[in-house]
Amino acid sequence: MGKKVIAAGHICLDITPVFGGKKAKKLGDILTPGKLVHVGEADVHTGGSVANTGLAMKILGADVSLMGKVGDDVFGRIICDTLRAYDADGGMIISKEESTSYTVALAVPGIDRVFLHNPGANHTFRADDIAQEELEEAALFHFGYPPIMRSMYERDGAELVAVMKRAKACGAATSLDFAAIDSDSEAGRADWRHILERVIPYVDILVPSVEELCFMLDRERFQEWQERAAGRDITEILDVEKDVVPLADQCMAFGAKILLIKCGAPGIYYRTGNKQVLSGTGAKLELDADVWADKSGFESSYVPEKVLSGTGAGDTSIAAFLTAILQGYSPEMAMHLATATGACCVAAYDALGGLKSFAELERKIAQGWKKTVMGGEEKIC
Repeated sequence: MGKKVIAAGHICLDITPVFGGKKAKKLGDILTPGKLVHVGEADVHTGGSVANTGLAMKILGADVSLMGKVGDDVFGRIICDTLRAYDADGGMIISKEESTSYTVALAVPGIDRVFLHNPGANHTFRADDIAQEELEEAALFHFGYPPIMRSMYERDGAELVAVMKRAKACGAATSLDFAAIDSDSEAGRADWRHILERVIPYVDILVPSVEELCFMLDRERFQEWQERAAGRDITEILDVEKDVVPLADQCMAFGAKILLIKCGAPGIYYRTGNKQVLSGTGAKLELDADVWADKSGFESSYVPEKVLSGTGAGDTSIAAFLTAILQGYSPEMAMHLATATGACCVAAYDALGGLKSFAELERKIAQGWKKTVMGGEEKIC
């Protein structure tokens, strides 16, 4: 099947009530105290980086091993049964002392998602939980969601650094994704700028969202964004040069090699280091530094056929990008496939139901699949 991949980190059960009706302008238009809101059947699927990105890569043709931790409970059994259907449950650790993580995702039409999250067993997942023999065989090691895994952000991210260093020592390329941080939580009080400064030198492919990255690097700027957005999706009010590029500059200064900043519905900002920087990428990935060096730009999203939920869109976009690298696609086509996969993902309530093969996506792109444009319904970040 080609180069081996490990997708490790956070896994949970996603429970998404289906909202009907017209698009709302503000969450308060739907969710107000004392109001009874009728919803459809709940959509229940695996979630978190391990399931969303890992299974998406498997569906797209990558040889992926999944590694995460669940409780010995009903939610844990649902997750393991789901992974078993993909022959991907072998790397799950089942804890009798902890509960399984779950998320209630409120995907109100017209509003960015709101998540009610219990981290559960993810809090105690550690570097030692990653099988050394599999790590030594992997060409790519992807880790997701350290902001909602206590062991990964405590002690200034020492465990997260250890995870990425182990993978690098085995010759694997490393990829790191994040998650939204509750500012009032223990994770919200962590020094994320310092954590990023410590871990990014061991990360080959860094793939945060713009909101996550800004919160971690510059909380004053993030507060200003929130004020400008006035309750709307933050990505609607951002400017690439003024708002996104400064964050990218900081990541590159910390040592990022390939950087993707997910900007929600508008698209993805990307940048790569020079040839010398890219020479430090994990050897097993066999990245052609001549082809990948010194790239930057904003890849606008493709117009989706329909929008049911944004759940998992960022994760599956990254899954497509990583799979494209593994399969030898050019940087330009890798970005096309990433944004195309995100557009397909939002057409289903779960992260995997809308996925299409690369062959299907390439045909649709060749046939003139429209992109979002400035001044249209979707604004470029």
